[in-house]
Amino acid sequence: MSDSPLSKHTGAIAVAAGALFALSAVGLFVVFNPSDLAAMVRDPVFQFFSAAYAIAFPLLLIALVALYSRQAHQAGPLGAVAFCVALTGTVGLAGDMWFEAFAVPWTIQVAPAIVAAERGSVLTAAWLVSVILFALGWTLFGLSSLRTGAFPRGLSIAVTVGGVLGYFAAQPPWGLALGVAIAAVGIWLIRNDRVVREIRTRVASDPATLADLAAEARHG
Repeated sequence: MSDSPLSKHTGAIAVAAGALFALSAVGLFVVFNPSDLAAMVRDPVFQFFSAAYAIAFPLLLIALVALYSRQAHQAGPLGAVAFCVALTGTVGLAGDMWFEAFAVPWTIQVAPAIVAAERGSVLTAAWLVSVILFALGWTLFGLSSLRTGAFPRGLSIAVTVGGVLGYFAAQPPWGLALGVAIAAVGIWLIRNDRVVREIRTRVASDPATLADLAAEARHG
């Protein structure tokens, strides 16, 4: 485990990012009303969860950097590619979510007809690239984590599945799977780091403990 502040608090960062990502996705799903998009966007409850979802993306970026720092030396080229693609996709989708959370409510007030307007080809293409890179990046990051063994197998698979479903992350509640997976990794890291600190403390206070731990590992 690195001694950098970001790496030290990776678990807490992942829990915060994953929890906000998951909870805001569920909140958006509860208030989602496709039959009247204009009224939905004006709803203060929808605006609250939409803003929370937009804010979750920067936290997810920080969590991604911290999680990658835990396995960068073992991840190799695949891990580096996965990290870069996930970073790019998350930034791209974060821009879309920021626009929907903060710009769209104002736009609908001044130009309500925009709800029924057809999306331009450039806008559609940009959105499609963002969701593809987001899903591909997090899927590859989960697979890289599985290969390195940085996290338990089940959690790495959960991140991979969350990445696949991340293709639909712009539509609630599909971000739930990735959010829960990232939060679960964070909880595991918090517990694992606590055990590591306890072992270090025991070894520092009694060097003979290291030999006992090695013996336990060989027999168990």
